[in-house]
Amino acid sequence: MLLPQEYKKINRDGLFIDVRSPGEYKQETIPGAINMPIFDDEERKIIGTLYKQESAYEASKVGIEYASKKLLHFFEEIHELKKTNKDITLFCARGGMRSGVISTFINSMGINVSRIKGGYKAYRKVVMEELVELNDSVEYIVIHGNTGVGKTEILKQLKEDGYSVLDLEKAANHRGSLLGSVGLNKCNSQKMFESYIHEELSRNKGGKYVFVEAESRRIGSVFVPEYVHNKMKVGKHIFIDASLEFRSEIIIREYTKNVNYLEEISLALDKLAKYMGKKKAEYYKEKLNEGKIKEVTMELMETYYDPMYTNTSDKYEYELRLTIDDINKAAKDIEKWLDSNYNKIDE
Repeated sequence: MLLPQEYKKINRDGLFIDVRSPGEYKQETIPGAINMPIFDDEERKIIGTLYKQESAYEASKVGIEYASKKLLHFFEEIHELKKTNKDITLFCARGGMRSGVISTFINSMGINVSRIKGGYKAYRKVVMEELVELNDSVEYIVIHGNTGVGKTEILKQLKEDGYSVLDLEKAANHRGSLLGSVGLNKCNSQKMFESYIHEELSRNKGGKYVFVEAESRRIGSVFVPEYVHNKMKVGKHIFIDASLEFRSEIIIREYTKNVNYLEEISLALDKLAKYMGKKKAEYYKEKLNEGKIKEVTMELMETYYDPMYTNTSDKYEYELRLTIDDINKAAKDIEKWLDSNYNKIDE
C-alpha cells in the first residue's frame, strides 16, 4: 500500500482526484483535478452538524454509512481511469478521513493510488512557497495597449509559438474591467487564481522571460500577488496600438460569444452608471437593444476606456511600440524583437 506523499514528491503530471464535496471543489482545487466526492454538499453539512452538536463518533458512523454506498462507484471509476493514467493521487481538505478511506480501499483492491499528505491545505502551502521562487526566477515582458487592441490574443499566439506566457485574465476568469465578466461566468476565487498563476509559471520551459498583459492589481474580485505585480512593474514594457475599427472587431467577437450577451452587457452597464451617469448608461442600453453594438463599443472605448487607460499607461517607458492590424504578425514582430535584443545576449 502506498503511504501518503508530500505534494513536492508527487508526479504533478499525473491525475489528481479531489474527493471533497462539489461545493469545495467548485470554490478551489488543484488545476486539472477531477471531482469524485465521497460526500455531497448536503451529506457533508449533516456530518459537520453531528460532529459539532453530538460527537465525532456519531459523525463518523453517518460518514461511513454514506461512503460505503459509493465504494463500488469509486472502484469502477478509478479502475477505468487507471487504464490511461499511470499515477493517480487522491486528496481531501487535510489528507484525513475522506482521502484516507478511499485510498486504503482502492489499494486493498489491487489498484495503486496515492494521496497527498496534508491534503489540499498542504498543497496550498507548497503553492505559496513556490510561487515566490518562480516569480523571482523570471523577468516579465509586459504588453500594454488600449482596450480591444488584442493583448490576450497576442499572448495566446506567443504561447502557441513556444514562448512562456502568464495569462492573468485567464487565471482570474475575468478581463479586469467592469464589463470583464461578460460571457465568462463567475470570477475564480483568490486561491484558485493563485494556483493557476503557479501552474503557468511552473510550466515555464526554463526561459528567463515571461510575457504578461499589463493589469492593475485587482482583476474582478481577485488580486495579483503584490510581489508578482511589483516584478511586472520593473520588467520590460511593450506598447501595442491599433485602429478603433480593428479594436471594436476584437471586442465584439469576444463579448458576443454567449447567446445571452445582451443581458450580461446591460447588467454591466448598470454598474458603469455610477461612473458615466445613469442617463448615459440607459442610452447605451437602448442602442444595444437596437442592434447598434458596434456604435456602442466604439463610443465606450473613445469616451470611457481610452482616457482611463492613458492615465496608467503613461507611467512607463516602452522598449518597443507597435501599431498592428494582424495578431499573428504582431506576435512575430515581438518574437523577433526579443530574440534580436535579449535571447542572443542571454545564451
